Amino acid sequence: MHILVTNDDGVQAPGLLALAQEMRKLGQVTVFAPDKNWSASGHVKTMDRPLRVKEVLLADGTSAFASDGAPSDCVALPLLGLIEEQIDLVVSGINPNANLGHDVTYSGTVTAAMEAVIAGVKGIAVSLDSPDGYKGILDYSCAASVARCVAEKVIADGLPEGVVMNVNVPYLKENELKGYMITRQGLRVYRDALDERIDPRGKPYFWIGGEAPTGVDEPGTDFGALRAGYVSITPLQLDLTHYKAMDVLKKWKF
Repeated sequence: MHILVTNDDGVQAPGLLALAQEMRKLGQVTVFAPDKNWSASGHVKTMDRPLRVKEVLLADGTSAFASDGAPSDCVALPLLGLIEEQIDLVVSGINPNANLGHDVTYSGTVTAAMEAVIAGVKGIAVSLDSPDGYKGILDYSCAASVARCVAEKVIADGLPEGVVMNVNVPYLKENELKGYMITRQGLRVYRDALDERIDPRGKPYFWIGGEAPTGVDEPGTDFGALRAGYVSITPLQLDLTHYKAMDVLKKWKF
């Protein structure tokens, strides 16, 4: 079993290291990640410039590959042949914040796993629901253990074609978890605000700011599962077609 581990927070992120160490219990691991933070980058593929790759050392002394490309590039490059050995599974994470509801369209963590599935390789995205405003060093041990458990099931039982596993883990100790729950995407509530400022030369510039997003605590959703202390596992599909809307639109006369 050859597992590619990547993320969107950068190759030296502690969540990536925790994930790689746990995945090594399942087989051969190659770490291939961006050389900087790409959070909220969405599904980017670099087509208009060359990509650079260098070998680096992680904090535990093991080797990894770092690229100046996006998270999706860090999956595409090895799957296209930069890594000669066949890759059987891609696991992306561990993101320090949850990826819930519409977050999945912004998340580099999730879209890296999507890039794997597009290429016909199983993909899992793993995120930790760390507390808002948390100032200490995050403990990724529980989330890493959960990632290994989910990966073991995917390796053993497989996944339907075109499915990405989006896993979100409560910020709890492993013995405090209520269990695992298969969920649907919930409703993420964004509270973005536009902050307009003036630079020293008198020209306006803008920040998209605002308070941290919340969510609707509804049973059966990813947000509801986390609030109840469960690991949320949401199967996402790459086919975004709204089939019921097709039936309505077919009645239109052009």
